[in-house]
Amino acid sequence: MQIIEYEKKYLEDVKDLLVELEEYILSIDEDKLDQLHPDYRDKMALLDLEKVNTNNGKCYLAVDENKAIGLIMGTIPPYDENDYLDYKCPKRGEITELIVTSKTRSKGVGQALINKMEEYFKSVGCEYVIVDVFAYNKIGIDFYNKNGYHHRMYTDIKKL
Repeated sequence: MQIIEYEKKYLEDVKDLLVELEEYILSIDEDKLDQLHPDYRDKMALLDLEKVNTNNGKCYLAVDENKAIGLIMGTIPPYDENDYLDYKCPKRGEITELIVTSKTRSKGVGQALINKMEEYFKSVGCEYVIVDVFAYNKIGIDFYNKNGYHHRMYTDIKKL
């Protein structure tokens, strides 16, 4: 297995990985608010990759036998002058997607991907990394906690 920067020849693998992630989210969504829209597979990867490209980000792939078995996407979101009114705004990277195919989980692939992304963020002067983890994703929460991440905010929801 090797970690490489995204190449277009892996676009179909990226689409498959993102669908697998969304299907997992659907399976654990206790609120039943997520969905897998018919256009998701064809559009989401392109939208995510565009966000990476326009926000100084990276997409890294874990590739084994010429197939992407995992991916991580990260961006460096911009601040505007109003952000500084109530926040110090240290430069930060944001992990937007992380998925390892179910067939290869618990073999260090996710760890290699997160290490690569954190290395990139450090190389461009980021002081922090943020990530939003779906509240019902206990596996993801445990993974990030083991890697030194902690809660800074909570989003609460109430059905009316």
